[in-house]
Amino acid sequence: LFGKPMAQLLLNANATVTTAHSRTKDLASVARGADILVAAVGRPEMVKADWVKLGATVIDVGINRIDAPERGEGKSRLVGDVAYAEASDIAAAITPVPGGVGPMTIAMLMANTVSAAHRSAGRKPPRF
Repeated sequence: LFGKPMAQLLLNANATVTTAHSRTKDLASVARGADILVAAVGRPEMVKADWVKLGATVIDVGINRIDAPERGEGKSRLVGDVAYAEASDIAAAITPVPGGVGPMTIAMLMANTVSAAHRSAGRKPPRF
């Protein structure tokens, strides 16, 4: 849902893109080579600090619910695919979960819906 479109957007911006998945051989080494690391693996906090290149930009697309017994019985909390607390010490910039990519996704979905409604009504869509 996310990886291929993101890779294409980056390629269109003349970026060199390496695509990997959870079963890529020596995935940590592949990740460590990235100046921009986009994590969308679907596993809570899978990407650790030693996977992140010093000064890299980390975009955490994942959203996972994990148990949070410290909040009470049966409570949970949201985390990303990146171990934020440890990776944030290495990365130059990192998106938090929750509150990072999700709100931007919602904003762009709304903008695209408004643009599509304008086009279907034969009107010029607004610029956002």
